[in-house]
Amino acid sequence: MTLECKHVWERISEYLDHQLDPELLMDIEKHLENCEVCSAILDSTRNILILTADNRTYELPVGYSERLHARLEKVIREAEKPKNDSA
Repeated sequence: MTLECKHVWERISEYLDHQLDPELLMDIEKHLENCEVCSAILDSTRNILILTADNRTYELPVGYSERLHARLEKVIREAEKPKNDSA
């Protein structure tokens, strides 16, 4: 099964918590091997978990959440656009 980025993003928490069935786990790992965007999101999510686990408080820069959501929406829209095969 070929997964799209949005499907991987929906399962990142389950992936990190080792709660996926073996077939889906294999599909996600195959996708991560070939997708720099999803690999970066996975690494970022791991880093966030590490940072929040040590009980220190970090203040996000003003507007960070809005910029993050806008960027994710842009990536999802671009991924959903049909690709032109002009060679």
